[in-house]
Amino acid sequence: MDSRTLPFSYQPTGLTQGAATGYKVDEMVVPIGRGTKDFDRAKAALAAWKHFDIGWLQAIPSSPVPEPGTVVAVVIRHFGFWSLNGARVVYVVGDRQSATRFGFAYGTLVNHAEAGEELFEVFVDPSTEDVMYRIRAASRPRSPLTYIGYPLVRMLQAACRRDSGVAMTRVVSAREAGTR
Repeated sequence: MDSRTLPFSYQPTGLTQGAATGYKVDEMVVPIGRGTKDFDRAKAALAAWKHFDIGWLQAIPSSPVPEPGTVVAVVIRHFGFWSLNGARVVYVVGDRQSATRFGFAYGTLVNHAEAGEELFEVFVDPSTEDVMYRIRAASRPRSPLTYIGYPLVRMLQAACRRDSGVAMTRVVSAREAGTR
C-alpha cells in the first residue's frame, strides 16, 4: 500500500507540542556533545536520520527530507520479524541554520501499528553549552496486536529512545582526525 496518500491515524496533529490527552507521553533528553561544532554535527545527523542508525530500525527512504509532508516507512525488526509502519513529517522546529534548535516531528498514518507523533530535536543548553538530543513521543495502541502486546511495545519504545540517543552521541562525537 502506498503510504503517500494515507491519512494520519490520529487527530489533531501537533500532539508533541503540548498536552496529549488520551496518549502515553514519553520524553528523553540527553547530552550528546558540547559547543558549536558538535551542534552543527547534531543538526546534520538529525537531518540525515542518523538517529535511526540503531541496527534494528530503518527509515525508507534511508535519508528522507525532514520537511512537512515527507512520507517515511519505518521498518522495525523485533521479536524475530519485521513490521512496516507509515509516518509523515508533521512540522519542523527551527532550521539547520539556527543557532539554538533544530528538529522535526512525524505522525503515524493509518498503516502504522500505533497512533501518535514523535518529535526528534537537538538544541543547545544556553547555561552549559551542552548539545542536547530530545525525543518526545505521544502514542497509543492502534492495531489489535499492539493492544495485546502493549507491555512489549512499551519495552521497544524505551529501547528505541535509548538506542537513538546512543546513535546520536556516536555520530556527534565522531571527529575528523586533528579537530577539536
